Amino acid sequence: MDLHFFLRSRRSIRHFKSTPVPDSVINKIITTATFAPSAHNRQPWRFALTTKASVKSDLADAMAVDFRRDLEKDNLPEDEIRDRPEKSRSRIIFSPVIILLCMDLTEMDAYPDARRAEAERVMAIQSTANAGMQLLLAVHAEGLGGVWTCAPLFTPEIVKTAFNLPLSWEPQGMFFIGYPAESPEPRARKTFQEILRFI
Repeated sequence: MDLHFFLRSRRSIRHFKSTPVPDSVINKIITTATFAPSAHNRQPWRFALTTKASVKSDLADAMAVDFRRDLEKDNLPEDEIRDRPEKSRSRIIFSPVIILLCMDLTEMDAYPDARRAEAERVMAIQSTANAGMQLLLAVHAEGLGGVWTCAPLFTPEIVKTAFNLPLSWEPQGMFFIGYPAESPEPRARKTFQEILRFI
């Protein structure tokens, strides 16, 4: 397969078959993710993973309560307040594999001034995001489907507790992974005129 075609054929998959993903495949995916580039080569990414129904259920329930509370604050219609957390909860419970992507700043450079400290933090975030994209491509290479969600940014303490994370691990994203039960069409992309500037 042409590599560009392969890269462009990745889709966000939200519905999965119940088929378990072998540990050897998961290990290969995580290993490939760690070959992403990172600032100063500090590799600030960390991964927490679960396939356990009890962990997924507890996580889904806790996040749904928090999500509903936020939606109520937004004064959304009651049916949306009811349906959106339940949809999120179902997605967590029925994902064969959940990988939590975290960032650890302990090995990044420390600066006394706010400007450089913030730049260093952003570099760590970008580095961690690189590993997330590499992970999704590794998932695709294995014939699996996956989707990235930013929900842990809104519920960091819930996620930390559910995954029993070390104090220095900051949740950045969550990936739902499994054998795809859908084949979405590609979504429209912005034109060069919208995204590209030649100087």
